[in-house]
Amino acid sequence: MMQNIILKRNNKIVNGTVNLTGSKSECNRALIIEALSEGKVKVENVSDAADAVLLSGILRGNQEAVPADSAANNSEIENCKSEIVDIGPAGTAMRFLTAYYAIQEDEVILTGSKRMKERPIGILVDALRVLGANIDYEENDGYPPIKLKGGFKQQTGKINIKGNISSQYITALLLIAARLPLGLELHIEGELTSRPYVEMTLTMLETSGIKHTWEGNVIAISNQEFKTTSLYVEPDWSAASYWYAIAALANEAELFLTGLTPYSLQGDSVITELMANFGITSQFKDGGVHLKKENKPISRREFDLKECPDLAQTVIVVCAALNHEASFTGLETLKIKETDRILALQTELAKMGVKLIEKDEVYTLDCSGKFIPENIFINTYHDHRMAMAFAPLALVLPQMEFENGPVVDKSYPAFWNDLKKQGFEVEEKEA
Repeated sequence: MMQNIILKRNNKIVNGTVNLTGSKSECNRALIIEALSEGKVKVENVSDAADAVLLSGILRGNQEAVPADSAANNSEIENCKSEIVDIGPAGTAMRFLTAYYAIQEDEVILTGSKRMKERPIGILVDALRVLGANIDYEENDGYPPIKLKGGFKQQTGKINIKGNISSQYITALLLIAARLPLGLELHIEGELTSRPYVEMTLTMLETSGIKHTWEGNVIAISNQEFKTTSLYVEPDWSAASYWYAIAALANEAELFLTGLTPYSLQGDSVITELMANFGITSQFKDGGVHLKKENKPISRREFDLKECPDLAQTVIVVCAALNHEASFTGLETLKIKETDRILALQTELAKMGVKLIEKDEVYTLDCSGKFIPENIFINTYHDHRMAMAFAPLALVLPQMEFENGPVVDKSYPAFWNDLKKQGFEVEEKEA
C-alpha cells in the first residue's frame, strides 16, 4: 500500500544538525567509472539514494529486485533471450548504462518504468550508432526500452551532439570515451545546458587518470588507461537545497549541514549564492556548512537556472511562499525530467492561487491571487524533487499532505525522518 505523508510545523524557528546522504550525481558517475576501470577505481561513500543503490547492484552484479514502479514485466520482454536490465525510474542510470552497454559484448535489453518509456533517448542512441554501436528500439523509436546487441566496432572518433537537451547524454559519452579504440572528439552544437555537470564528469575522470582537452565546443578524450585510485562521493548539495529553503521560510533558522565544502564538484552548490538573496548566510567550518537566516529585503527579480535546473523547483516554491514575483529562465530541460516539472509546478502552485506564467521561455510568478489553504494535497507525479521542494511550505501552511511519500527514496531516503528530527510533525497515512 502506498503511503502518503501528512506534514505540519507549528514552530517557525529551526535549529539543528543534518547529516546528508552522498550525492546521487557523483555516485552514479563514480560507479560507471569503477566498472569501466575493471577494478582499478574504487568508490567510497556510496550514496544510499535508491537510484545509486540500483545502479551499484546492476554494475556490481548483485541486483536484488526489480524497481517497484517498473513497467518491464510484460511477456514480450520476459520471453526474449537477452539479459533484461530494468532501471525503473532512474533517468541518469538509463543514459549512463545506454553508453556503457553499447561497448560491452553481451546482448542487453535496457528498460524501465512507464514514465521512463516516455523520456527520450534518441539523441544518445543516434550518437552511439554513429560511433559503431548496434542498438534497436523494442517499442517506440527514440524511447526505451532498447536492445544493445554487443559487437561494438568503432567507425569514427568524431561525433556531434546538441548541447541544450540534456547534459547526461554528453556525460554518458564522455564516461566511455577512454575505452573507445579511437577515443572521442565530441562536438557540442549550440549552447551547453547544465555545464557544471559536464565539468563534474571530466574532473572525476581526471582523478581516475583520464586526461581530456576542451577547446571551444570540442571535448576530446583519447584511448587511455585508468589509474588505481579511489573516488570519494561528497554529500549531496541537491539535498542540501531543501534545508536552505526551510531556512528561508522560517522566522529564525540556524542549521548545520555536515560534510559539505565550498569546493564541491556539484553545480547545485550554487544554492549558497541563490539563497543569499533570501537572507541565508553560509559559513564553512567545523567540517560542514552553517546556515543562518538574516532578515533582509529580497531585491533579485531574475534567476537564470540553466546551469542548475534541479534547483528550479526549490527556488520557485520559495519565491511563491514569500510572494516574490520573480522570473526564471534556463528551465528548458524540466519538461523531460521524472515528470514535466513545469506543468507539475503550475498545477501544484495553483492550489494556493499562485500562477507560473510562461512567455518565450521566461517563466514569471504571479502571486496576486495567493491564499493560504487550511489543508493542501500535493501530487508528486513520481518525482522526488516535487515532494522535497514543496515540503518547506509546511512553515507557512497549516497542514500538507504529500502523495507517495517514499518517492523521496530516489535521491534522499532519510528526508522525512530528517524533517521529524528537526521538529516537523510527520505522519504516514495509507493512500
